[in-house]
Amino acid sequence: MTDNADPRLSHPAASDAETTDFGYRAVPRAEKKPLVRAVFDSVAQRYDVMNDLMSLGIHRVWKRIFLTTLAPRANLKLLDLAGGTGDISFGWLRGGGGPAMLTDINAAMLSVGRDRAATRGVISDLTFCVVDAETIPLPDSSVDRVAIAFGLRNCTDKSAVLREARRVLRPGGRFCCLEFSHVQVAALSPIYDAWSFGVLPRMGAMIAKDSESYRYLAESIRTFPDQETLAEMMREAGLSHVSYQNLSGGIAAIHSGWRL
Repeated sequence: MTDNADPRLSHPAASDAETTDFGYRAVPRAEKKPLVRAVFDSVAQRYDVMNDLMSLGIHRVWKRIFLTTLAPRANLKLLDLAGGTGDISFGWLRGGGGPAMLTDINAAMLSVGRDRAATRGVISDLTFCVVDAETIPLPDSSVDRVAIAFGLRNCTDKSAVLREARRVLRPGGRFCCLEFSHVQVAALSPIYDAWSFGVLPRMGAMIAKDSESYRYLAESIRTFPDQETLAEMMREAGLSHVSYQNLSGGIAAIHSGWRL
């Protein structure tokens, strides 16, 4: 940002039941999914390269910690929501996990994930499906783990996603969410803001030929619920023993909850 104002204070509130946030804009709820789909259609082919650049490669460390939290085992079935290009599903299988369903609402992202799975020789171990995480087309109590990594903030009705995750979990199953969160170290905030709103859009323009999509990604992080708010949303959705772990000073966080 070019001034000292907090950008979160200048965007329109999206509290009306008929609107939701799209970055710092309030948009009609029905418009968010097409807008998000357009963002990921644009960035799909460069998504993995940009993730490395956006996080200086740290997202790989976060995902390894996330997979440890998921605790893959051969007798457990994973539903990977907003799984996109496949990192979590691939890590699950690599760690000895059982059957995995790689899903995403965006067909372009899922296509990249399928190509990566074929290259890695694991395509036969995965089921691919275009799925809206707010309305999961699976029976009740049908999976052991539900994972969503860097996808929940792009969903229109986050509470619906959490309720659906609990519904499809078997008793004793676990929901885990890895997401950008709210920085807990004050000294990091100005550096993080400068990186997010100054550097990332320029990198998006140079590498993905799309600065606006990366500006949205930065804005979507700032409008996402903070750690305690998301934990309470998970409890309200019926998940138990909810906890979270801050990563890199709260730049990201892993939230976990169980269906009992």
